Amino acid sequence: MRSLDIVDFVLLAALWGLSFLFMRVAAPEFGPFALMLLRCGIGAVTLIAVLAYKSGLADLQANIRASSFTGLINSAIPFVLLGVAALTITTGTLSILNATAPFWGALIAYFWLGERLTRWQVLGLAIGFCGVVLLVNTDVGDSGTARSAVMLAIAAALGATFAYGFAANYTKRYLGNTNPLANATGSQLGATVALLIPGIVAWPADNPGMWAWLSVLILGVFSTGFAYILFFRLIKNIGSTKTITVTFAIPVFGMFFGWLVLDEAVTWRMLAGAVVVIVGCALTIRLVDFQRGTKQTSDN
Repeated sequence: MRSLDIVDFVLLAALWGLSFLFMRVAAPEFGPFALMLLRCGIGAVTLIAVLAYKSGLADLQANIRASSFTGLINSAIPFVLLGVAALTITTGTLSILNATAPFWGALIAYFWLGERLTRWQVLGLAIGFCGVVLLVNTDVGDSGTARSAVMLAIAAALGATFAYGFAANYTKRYLGNTNPLANATGSQLGATVALLIPGIVAWPADNPGMWAWLSVLILGVFSTGFAYILFFRLIKNIGSTKTITVTFAIPVFGMFFGWLVLDEAVTWRMLAGAVVVIVGCALTIRLVDFQRGTKQTSDN
């Protein structure tokens, strides 16, 4: 990769790793629905400004229905589920569970699109599942929170990554040849509309504090708006297969920022769970293909 691509890659991983920190800060004060309404709304405004600057508003109108539905399954639903999970589990665990998105994407592609799974991909799915089980046992064992609350939070996080996997396949099937920046903008607009009523109804009675508001602003502008711009620029420059590996770098930043800012513990079991999940996902998306004995370099 070029030096600019490496900078984009690291910055994207950092922005998405930070998003779990800011969700952890803001979710208790805003609640999941109001928080994600603001995140998607601010992200949409940011992307509209960039799209208008690039004279791409016509592309937005051309695919607004499909991209709006993508916003429901790729932003509104998973963002709220992650907001629910952020009320209970740590930033580090959230970011590790987020790395299972490619895992679900490959599984859904098999059942929905008929894409064949090799025996190494099946092994990757099994390994990834073991990593999730390890994380579940870690959080239940180390947290003072009730077991049922932790299990519900982890289920919500996995539900979010399942939605990401479904959205990736939907986008591939129905929006594969359209303007990606316009799709990103349309998706945030669709997510904002979907969350408008729930967000208003669930608006907090007490005005959130300054740090919660600052967290929402950063989530919307940087971890949503600018992050999408980096994401699609990387897809254009290095291909989707390499770009999706950013998911594996996010836990490093998530655990680091959680430890640095919120003083969250990083245990050896968390680190082991992260490694197992990442290895399983790497096999599942065929980042490493042992049948050929080489790394995959083609763009999926």
